[in-house]
Amino acid sequence: MPENAPWEYTLYIPNDPRAVTISRRTLRLVLTMHGLIRLVDTAELLAAELVANAVRHTKGPAALRMRWSAGVLRIGAWDVDPEPPEPPQEFELLGESEQGRGLALVRACADLWGWQPLARNGNRGKYVWFELATA
Repeated sequence: MPENAPWEYTLYIPNDPRAVTISRRTLRLVLTMHGLIRLVDTAELLAAELVANAVRHTKGPAALRMRWSAGVLRIGAWDVDPEPPEPPQEFELLGESEQGRGLALVRACADLWGWQPLARNGNRGKYVWFELATA
């Protein structure tokens, strides 16, 4: 497969706290095998935040999706809750707060991020994603 050829992987995960670690390790392996080692640390950190939110705040299954196309890596987490995520706050406003750091971190480190309502296999939910560009 040519190095610049687009690819996509989806990891379906149960509502289980171990899903965060499994997702992180799977993502690291996929990116390493595709020669995107320079993106691994940031991608792994941000994806873990999205998966943790999906597992912590919903009662259903979730999925982690990784897609590479035209020099851009898009990673997202689908969950069964159709409600939009809480808007991220500025880090300075979070202070010592134990919550609310995940999407603030995504916003600070990703080139682009967002969310959209999504229907999958008859289930409603949302897809929260971020992009990292190689340029």
